[in-house]
Amino acid sequence: MHRLLLLCCLWLLAAPPASSIFQRPTGSPAPRHLQYLLEPPYAAVHTQRGATATLPCVLRALPHNYRVKWSKVEPSNYRESIIIITNGLYHKNYGPLSPRVRLRHSHRYDASLTITNVALEDEGRYRCQLVNGLEDESVSLTLHLEGVVFPYQPSNGRYKFNYDEAKRACEQQDSRLATYQQLYKAWTEGLDWCNAGWILDGTVHYPIINSREPCGGRLLLPGVRTYGARDKQKDRFDAFCFTSALQGQVYFIRGHLNFKEAGQACRNHGAAIAKVGQLYSAWKFSQLDRCDGGWLADGSVRYPITTPRERCGGLPDPGVRSFGFPSKELRTYGTYCFAGK
Repeated sequence: MHRLLLLCCLWLLAAPPASSIFQRPTGSPAPRHLQYLLEPPYAAVHTQRGATATLPCVLRALPHNYRVKWSKVEPSNYRESIIIITNGLYHKNYGPLSPRVRLRHSHRYDASLTITNVALEDEGRYRCQLVNGLEDESVSLTLHLEGVVFPYQPSNGRYKFNYDEAKRACEQQDSRLATYQQLYKAWTEGLDWCNAGWILDGTVHYPIINSREPCGGRLLLPGVRTYGARDKQKDRFDAFCFTSALQGQVYFIRGHLNFKEAGQACRNHGAAIAKVGQLYSAWKFSQLDRCDGGWLADGSVRYPITTPRERCGGLPDPGVRSFGFPSKELRTYGTYCFAGK
């Protein structure tokens, strides 16, 4: 008995104190504790271009001499841009979002951010930060736009864009360079494209559903294949563009028109010849379905198919089909027009 008691005493002396037995492993983060801010009810807000979206940020208590600062993390350079700062009584707006943002302020604890007429470039991660001396804390939310990703190359062939040219080309087609998350989602929905293209963060990728020899070989697994970050000035690829819902309508005018006549036909109806992004948006959100090839603003000829059929290209999947960039003098096609609201 005495020997057993001695062994027990020796074990207790050698054992670490109780507080260290249950402490977190080295390097693991402390559990998050928000003293003044409520955890948002959801991590992402889903919306469309042209809509009004609200990012929730609600205080559980009002500390003395506090400020709330909203900022946006820009996906192209990962820098934070200040949007609005308030002390509960007064506020000041900053940056390009300034005319379209306000605090919801439905009650004295509400610091939620409302964005009106949501634009393509508004997608991304936002941070609501309570600034209160040494007790600063913040919550993050993501604004997601529902939309469609499409590959884009110019009339003179593939792999002609450096990064800035790809960015400009998407903007000219009523779209913007896609983010990686948008490209990945498009891949999960069936986007299969063999040509590599720039995305917003300056990296280059291509999405493959069906592995095949010209696209890296049959042995590589399907996925979003990556070339990583490339030289934005010297390297040249295609572009992956993203667009969302339209504030207007795309419609088709029949005829045997050359490119110049197509533009005039749209203007005669008080509209403009449609851009590529606008046709993709009408296909995605308005289920525009036509078997007729029509001129677009970049000089390409395309047509949108939502119900695949043998006499409309014969491909099994919905999509926007392309005839490429025929001679602008050809009088073979009609035209797609866009009339804004």
